Amino acid sequence: MQQALEAGVRFFQYRDKTGTRKSIYETSLLLSRISRDARACFIVNDYADMAVAVDADGVHLGQDDLPIEYARKLVGKDRLIGISTHNLEQARTAEQQGADYIGFGPLFPTSTKDAGQVQGIHNLSVVRREVSIPIIAIGGITRDTVREVMVNGADGVALISAVLGSPDIREAAEQIVRIITGSGRELS
Repeated sequence: MQQALEAGVRFFQYRDKTGTRKSIYETSLLLSRISRDARACFIVNDYADMAVAVDADGVHLGQDDLPIEYARKLVGKDRLIGISTHNLEQARTAEQQGADYIGFGPLFPTSTKDAGQVQGIHNLSVVRREVSIPIIAIGGITRDTVREVMVNGADGVALISAVLGSPDIREAAEQIVRIITGSGRELS
């Protein structure tokens, strides 16, 4: 995380599908403190209660997680709620239900997680025209595709392999931040 912070990344999501709730809490608490000190946004995946417990900036939900209206009751009005969406209908529903942002994709094939059918750049453009909340593009995005993703409507990108799979994490993150900030769209 420190290398990404030094590279200019200011939005982090912690996702752990296999850890115990205690280990997720402990890691989330540490990451929340680091993020706060660096003035970066920190989001906990899946667990609205955990986001509150560690004073995170918000929670990111999946389609099978707690409904947005109940997550809002837990996190309050000042924390962000994001939700993963995989088609236009889900994106519209998320906005109507009060999500602060959506994750949309997968745009490209990905081995990081099973995120459903590949949506592609065209569907990203369609969703951008139909929803007004920020869109974080997800799924299989690489350094070589970031610019195209941003130009076609994303407000940001969620990356794992493109950064962590690089021999120099900081340099990979710096390159991607430069591409995003040079695309005419904001990073967060």
